[in-house]
Amino acid sequence: MSRQISKTKGFRFKQFEIDGGQCGMPVSTDGVLLGAWSNIKQANSILDIGTGTGLLALMCAQRNGHAKIEALDIDLEAAETAKANFANSPWHTRLNVSHCDLIAHRFKDQFDAIICNPPYFNNGEQANNQQRATARHTDSLSHTDLLKKCKSLLSEDGNASFVLPITEGEAFIRLALEMGFALNRRCDVRPTETKPVNRLLIELSLAESHASIHQQLTIRNKLGYTEDFIALTKDFYLKM
Repeated sequence: MSRQISKTKGFRFKQFEIDGGQCGMPVSTDGVLLGAWSNIKQANSILDIGTGTGLLALMCAQRNGHAKIEALDIDLEAAETAKANFANSPWHTRLNVSHCDLIAHRFKDQFDAIICNPPYFNNGEQANNQQRATARHTDSLSHTDLLKKCKSLLSEDGNASFVLPITEGEAFIRLALEMGFALNRRCDVRPTETKPVNRLLIELSLAESHASIHQQLTIRNKLGYTEDFIALTKDFYLKM
């Protein structure tokens, strides 16, 4: 059976544009939230794991005017898509992408910040599109392996940020704490005022945390987008 390859939808932001190429995963609210929320402004070096279209790396480049940003993806089409999006951005000299397996790849240096929108489905039917399945299912990268690698790649005072569905996110936090990480920040995200939390934004570090910060964010209310959501994402979305 031939591998299914389809065009992924693109997206325009205020300072850059995403061509979806054939990376499998389009721009999502999850990704935009993580890119805007992550603590990367003081970092000199940033690693984007599973970059897909390059969205998170590009958001980091917009928010941090000096950092060198390394992105990687196990999928060749995704890496090529990110490479093209980087080349078309204002920050192309600070962005680099590698087509590689995170676990097998040998890195020369550690990073001040790591950002990742990781696979999260542990079981269940996988998408027919192989790239989408790879991006969404932990068959390609378990959370244990991801955290082990982050632990070895994170600088002493660095931090790592992730976004996950609520159930997987809670389990991810427990696993991270068992492995010696500290939970710096957690943000519970709900789609509307009447719906339960369905996403977690998570920030981990290796340094001891005094007291983790627990935040709440609601995306929409009866009038439209909430003030908190607009404040977080207005530098990116065209109509904010």
